[in-house]
Amino acid sequence: MEPQSFDLIVIGTGMGGMTAAEKCRAAGWDIAIIDSKPFGGTCALRGCDPKKVLVGAAELVDWTQRMKGNGIKGEPELNWADLMAFKDTFTEPVPDRMERMFSKKGIKTFHGRAVFTGEQTLKVNNQSLLADFILLANGSKPAPLPIDGFEYLTNSTQFLELQQLPNNIIFVGGGYISFEFAHIASRAGAGVHILHRGEQPLERFEKDITDILLEKSVETGINVSLQTEVTSVAKNEKGFKVFADQAGQKVEFQVDLVVHGAGRIPDIDDLELDKGKIERTSHGIKVNRFLQSESNTSCVFCRRCC
Repeated sequence: MEPQSFDLIVIGTGMGGMTAAEKCRAAGWDIAIIDSKPFGGTCALRGCDPKKVLVGAAELVDWTQRMKGNGIKGEPELNWADLMAFKDTFTEPVPDRMERMFSKKGIKTFHGRAVFTGEQTLKVNNQSLLADFILLANGSKPAPLPIDGFEYLTNSTQFLELQQLPNNIIFVGGGYISFEFAHIASRAGAGVHILHRGEQPLERFEKDITDILLEKSVETGINVSLQTEVTSVAKNEKGFKVFADQAGQKVEFQVDLVVHGAGRIPDIDDLELDKGKIERTSHGIKVNRFLQSESNTSCVFCRRCC
């Protein structure tokens, strides 16, 4: 069977993939777009937008608490199940709405995991596709961690789908995902602990700012342990036991949930890049200054921040 032919194939329906597909279609190109997950990408479905709903509620709780005695009475209470239902009103319509939008604009849609079969060819659900250009906009995924019991960690997507908030949570890693979710969970009433293996959390941000955040986090009731590297996680009848090395000392924590907040990597491991003659490095795909691979048939837009 001859492959379906396009000017551009886009892998990923997040903001990067959607924008490129729309602009190239407006220029008259024949476009196909592929996603193995519901259409919409990380930001709309599993990241920025649903997180902002939760952050908004947490901010209201924080403002109310800080205004007590200054015209505000009563103790604010956040209902997690109701908040999740409210969040869903924003995320659930996105996939169908986006697919209808692509169809209306004449962009061919495919559901499934794409793999390279050649420099300009892909296969998705046993369908062969051919294109002059292929854009990799398939985003990122949680980085694998070399610890026993890694499979017990809850990732950020799963955290945003929790129907009940556990009483005690450990966040592994002191990055922005951990701190954002920790502040949300703390203001929703959970006991929260961040374990970070380095001397300073949020290492890519300016220390003056992170020092203020760290101070305010502790004031809020969030425990932050630095120089504490998680070595293993075990499941037991009470939840999970987390084992860590804290500045040379062995420590243990018993919690209801362990959340992965220790970084993300490009989601490209199973694309069979070698068949497309695409070179990768430890940071992702090797590209030139135009974000093209050496074959010049594949452009890359891996959003490592999402």
